[in-house]
Parts: sequence; C-alpha cells; structure tokens
Amino acid sequence: MPHFTPHSLPVLIGSLPLKDHAAAAELIITCTPEIPLWPQLPAFPREGMIRQFLPGFPGVTEKAGKVYIDSGRNGFEEEILAFYEEYLMVTETGADLNGSRFALSEEEARGFFTFLEVAGKHRQQLVALKGQITGPITFCTGVVDQDGRAIFYNDQLRDAAVKMLALKSRWQTRQMRNIADRTLLFFDEPALAGLGSSAFITISTEEIIACFAEVFEAARAEGGLVGVHVCANTEWSVIFDAAVDILSYDAYTYFDKLLLYPDHLRRFLERGGILASGIIPTDEEHIDIESSDSLAARWERQTEQLTQLGFPRETIVAQTLITPSCGTGSISEAHARKVLELTHDVSAIIRARN
Repeated sequence: MPHFTPHSLPVLIGSLPLKDHAAAAELIITCTPEIPLWPQLPAFPREGMIRQFLPGFPGVTEKAGKVYIDSGRNGFEEEILAFYEEYLMVTETGADLNGSRFALSEEEARGFFTFLEVAGKHRQQLVALKGQITGPITFCTGVVDQDGRAIFYNDQLRDAAVKMLALKSRWQTRQMRNIADRTLLFFDEPALAGLGSSAFITISTEEIIACFAEVFEAARAEGGLVGVHVCANTEWSVIFDAAVDILSYDAYTYFDKLLLYPDHLRRFLERGGILASGIIPTDEEHIDIESSDSLAARWERQTEQLTQLGFPRETIVAQTLITPSCGTGSISEAHARKVLELTHDVSAIIRARN
C-alpha cells in the first residue's frame, strides 16, 4: 500500500444532520482541516446510504415509495447489456469515466461537489481527502429485486452491482486526486455487523473477500487508500483478510472485540495498516457525559492494552486516525457538532502528548 502515517489526525464519518451542504462542508473543514470529507445529508432522501449510489443500475424501479430492481420487466435484458457495454468501454477502451453512468451527479451527491470546491480553497493545509461509498455487501444485501430478494443472491445482479460500485469508487478517487495527492475511500459496511449470524449463513467469506477485492482494486488503480467502516461488532478476521488499508471501527464500544484478533492485527500493522479508532461516541446519551479529556484518557487506556500485547506505542500512534464511532446523521445537530468538536480536540490532545 502507499506509505501513509496519519499520526492520530482526526477524520470523520460521512453523515450529518444538517440541511445545507455548504454549511456542512465548512463545518467539516473547520474541525478536520487536514483530512476533510464530503458530507452526506440524509435529510435529503436521495442521499440515503443505498439510494445515493443506485443511479445507473439497470432495472431500477420505484413504486409506492419503494425502490427495487425489476429484472423481469420488459427491456431489462437490453438494459443490462447496455450497462456491461458501457462498463467495458470505460475499463477496456478508455472511454470518459466522467461522462458515464458511473460518475456521481449533483442530484444525488451535492455534498461531494460542494466539498471539492471548499477543499480546493484550502489545499495548503490538506494532508489527504476522504470519501465514502456504500460497501458491496451492504449494497447487495440492501437492494432487492421485484420478489423482495436481495440482489446478492442473484449472480448477475451482484456482479453488476460490484462493478458499478468499483467504477464509482474509481471516479470518486480520481476527482479527489485532482485536489490532493493522497485520498482515502471508506466503504461503509453496516451490514457486516450480521456476519457470523443466521442472516449471513448462505454468504461465504470467499464471496465477501471477492467483492472487496474488485472495489478495492478500482480505487487503488487511481492511487487511493481503501478502508472499511463497520459501526458495530463483526468477524474482524474477514476484514483483515480482505487486505484493507484502513480498518474503521467503533473503538468506544467494541475495542475489546478487536483484541480477540491479535495475530491479524499484528500482520495488519506490520504491513502499514491504519486503525481508524472510533473513540468518539455517536449516541446522545454518551455524547452528553463525555469530554475531550475523558475520551483521550479512554484512548490512552486502550493503547496501553495494545502495548501489553506487544504492539509498539509509536506504531499505534503513527498508524491511527481519530474518528467518531459512526456517522451523526440520525442525532441532533447540537450533538453532531459536539461530536465533530470532540474528534478535533481528542486528536489534538493525543498528538500534543506524542
């Protein structure tokens, strides 16, 4: 992977409870000036986790407020053929990715374009830019066909979805590279909280890793680093085995679960992997009771546990990002602002002491 040691800089998770993209972008650049990200505002229905990245997929149908893939409708075969033809034109003949169905538009991702404009005015202070996209497992288990069946279980639809996400990842990384030399792209995978449960009994580890391999390769082809964000517990060995560059997790609640994988964690850090430590809580109850000092102390205790397992302290500090445990799109604006401020302040405390 490209060499990058963030030295405990702060970075955010995408969603915010605001209704103004420009205000959101300015708030982000204020709290995380070195590694800002683009805001996703779920107050706008088009910016939901699935819907934001669905445009361009064959067979998209909306009926009675529900969006699904109708692979049985008239003309679907022509739609899927046109999809693959455009995919091949981009990947094999060098057709313009920017003018393709794989580029985000301002209709569904206004925050991305606002973010690029704002970030472009602050190039001197940038260490990197961070983007995000719904991960292939969450996308393919969250999108259903006309029978209500997740498209993950349809080989053709899953393949098309992964290819679409791969090129949207490539496009997003390319756009960010126009502003900053270093980019981070996180794949949001809340569905992986069900890994190991009956909900995933028919999905193999090999299938999950294959999906990740394809989307990771696309972002890396543009020079980006790739991360996976899971906001709950999961079988972390699968994420490690997918050869991710950045592991983003809820360190506030689930740090002890990560310690169950010391060998995976050791190999990950030895190859330069980065821990995005979600030490800032994003539920209102815990936001109310925590401070920057209490959270910095919590991080310190966790770091001490890692050093007791044989991990050098300097490695942990160097290969850590300080983040919220999850996005803030579902909490109050006041609580979200406190989360952003805490992320900034906790990172500053850690860096000042190290």
